[in-house]
Amino acid sequence: MRAGLAIAAVVIGGYGTAFSIGQAVVSVNPTLAHRLVPYDGRTTAVYAASLTGPEASAAARAQADALASRALRQDPTAVVAASTLGLDAMIEGRKAIARQYFTYAQILSRRDFKTQLWAIENAVGRGDVRGALDQYDIALRTTARGGELFFPILASANATPEVRAGLIHKLVTRPPWGEGFINYLAGSGLDARPAAALFMGLRRAGVVISPVAQADVIEALINGGFTEDAWAYYASLHPGVDRGHSRDPHFAANTDQPTPFDWVAVNTDGISTSIQGGAVDFTVPASVSGAMLRQVQLLPPGAYRLSGHSLGIVQEAEALPYWTLICGSTGRELDRVDVPNSATGSGRFVGGFKVPANCPVQVLTLIARPSEATGGLSGQFDTVELVPAR
Repeated sequence: MRAGLAIAAVVIGGYGTAFSIGQAVVSVNPTLAHRLVPYDGRTTAVYAASLTGPEASAAARAQADALASRALRQDPTAVVAASTLGLDAMIEGRKAIARQYFTYAQILSRRDFKTQLWAIENAVGRGDVRGALDQYDIALRTTARGGELFFPILASANATPEVRAGLIHKLVTRPPWGEGFINYLAGSGLDARPAAALFMGLRRAGVVISPVAQADVIEALINGGFTEDAWAYYASLHPGVDRGHSRDPHFAANTDQPTPFDWVAVNTDGISTSIQGGAVDFTVPASVSGAMLRQVQLLPPGAYRLSGHSLGIVQEAEALPYWTLICGSTGRELDRVDVPNSATGSGRFVGGFKVPANCPVQVLTLIARPSEATGGLSGQFDTVELVPAR
């Protein structure tokens, strides 16, 4: 009796060990896993799935189907077996059979990737936009690389008004992938107009769009040449804003994600610029020159007056900073306004620009000239404003 128990323990122990090893290697080597545990339905299903696909031969698919059928007999909940049979049927044009197997697979689990792809294609084939987006939603919730796989497809499809309406309907429910998709769309490099339309629709529905995404979509619109759309979106964020003059004259916006229509601090080549506490501070190392601050304008043709107030600027005349207005379409400089030392005129300065009719977009930029002073150039502006000349 004791010997019998000992032998039984060895047999049961060996069975358990083989099963554990088989489960451990099934995703790495499904063939070996099946050899170790040929009685396990889920392992058989994975082995069957490894033999088939669009490039597999008819003989390989037949073997995969036989194994998948065996897997379902071994374990009726082996979802991979059901989706394998569905995939092979779809490849061979047996659509009704494919539907049966994939529908069964969906009943078993919504985490099987092949099944979700079929469900998406099935809904698309029926022209069911909402149904397709429901399936994308499930796939994005259950697939580890869902964003990488599906965001490009959804971003491209967003150009279709019907799809965009469905996306708004879905994103209003705040799915876990929603913010990631919104940020992806804003920086996708696609035509930014559909993205802006989506964001406007979401905002009307009460969905908060991140400052990063809003700044990205406005910049993308400008870079794409859609400056009127960019301004319309910006104006929707800032009711009452006037394109006839610069914005935020006292540097009070205090945003970490400025759009091109806001003051944008430039920090390159050793130049350090920051906007805080109602002023812009800048520090430039000796002998370094370049842009320190900029703001995109959409000024109508005409004459404009630039005025402002500086603090702490002490330089030789040839090293003083200046403001320039550049035509955005050609890069042509329209004019310059030199900034005097802050001790001159109590730090106040004034100058003018003329905007021609063939320059619809301009960039107001603060430029540092190279300084030979040991400490380089430093200072502060607490007021800068560009307005129509009276």
